[in-house]
Amino acid sequence: MEFLNLKYFDNTILDYLIFIAALVVSAVLIHYLGRLIVRTVAARCEKTNVLYGDAIIAAIKRYLLPIAYFTAFTFCTRILTLGGGLKTAVGTISTLFAIVLGAIFLTSMAAFFFERLRRGRDESASIAVKWLGTIAKMVIWIIALILFLDNIGVKITSLVTGLGIGGVAIAFAAQSALSDLFCFFTIFFDKPFEIGDFIIAGEQMGTVEHIGVKTTRLRALSGEQLVFSNSDLTGSRIRNYKSMQQRRVVFTLGLTYDTPVETLRRIPGVVKEIVEGEQDTQFGRAHFASYGAYSLNYEIVYFVLSSDYDKYMDVNEQINLKIKEAFERIGARFAFPTQSLVWEGGAPAVTDKR
Repeated sequence: MEFLNLKYFDNTILDYLIFIAALVVSAVLIHYLGRLIVRTVAARCEKTNVLYGDAIIAAIKRYLLPIAYFTAFTFCTRILTLGGGLKTAVGTISTLFAIVLGAIFLTSMAAFFFERLRRGRDESASIAVKWLGTIAKMVIWIIALILFLDNIGVKITSLVTGLGIGGVAIAFAAQSALSDLFCFFTIFFDKPFEIGDFIIAGEQMGTVEHIGVKTTRLRALSGEQLVFSNSDLTGSRIRNYKSMQQRRVVFTLGLTYDTPVETLRRIPGVVKEIVEGEQDTQFGRAHFASYGAYSLNYEIVYFVLSSDYDKYMDVNEQINLKIKEAFERIGARFAFPTQSLVWEGGAPAVTDKR
């Protein structure tokens, strides 16, 4: 068997045979091990009803198994004696292949996850999820590039430092845009309001029509569109009426000073009866609260059990009309500003009503 010791390109025939045998054995082992893993994962996903089972199995077949085959080939080449240039080339190609396939696997899983996350969401949520998916893919590929450069011997310390300085410069230059972008994600995750909500921000109010990456748009009650930058909107105090379950109504009634005490005592009961007679209302209280400059003041509190403003106005109108009818019936008169002039010469007092 002297021919087994014959050398070609610094390797004997025996070395080549061992290399081929190791390569075949590795391929067979990876093939059967991959089938076993796929079956195990499929059975587990079917048993536990995992939503992403098909995607995981497809990713194993498409990405992980080729990585395993190529890794086995790389390790088998170490059996042979390769020249300096060839050894470096094989190592570089192997590293690049493994990192690229790994990055593709991770990005495909991220894309699948974020795509499932987008389903059934409104426009603003879909935009936020799309941006998150894009950012995740960029981070994966940047990490893959850094790993590749580090493995082939490139000093990445200065590169990372340069990227950091460049990132700081870009951040300063695009400070406003980045602020609006991060505020967009704040709106998406914290959800202080959603599309369709009626909100008040500062002195402006309207219904949310669109939540974008940079701006949020409201439709005002008078019909015009209000455009806010996301940073301005999240930095202001927001009153959101969508979450309001009931509306508290407080108002004051003023009666004249010549109203009899017995009539004054009847007022709380009359108002309570009127409020409880309306649908979707809850009586709070009615009290003779204070003596005014020209009136005896009652403070009335009740609740409208709805967040609909039109509903509140309808109920408020009916209660006001019925209070007016009831006061006319019992002889209670509403007070209004008056002035009395008294003459010292014995002339009768004159009342000037204004």
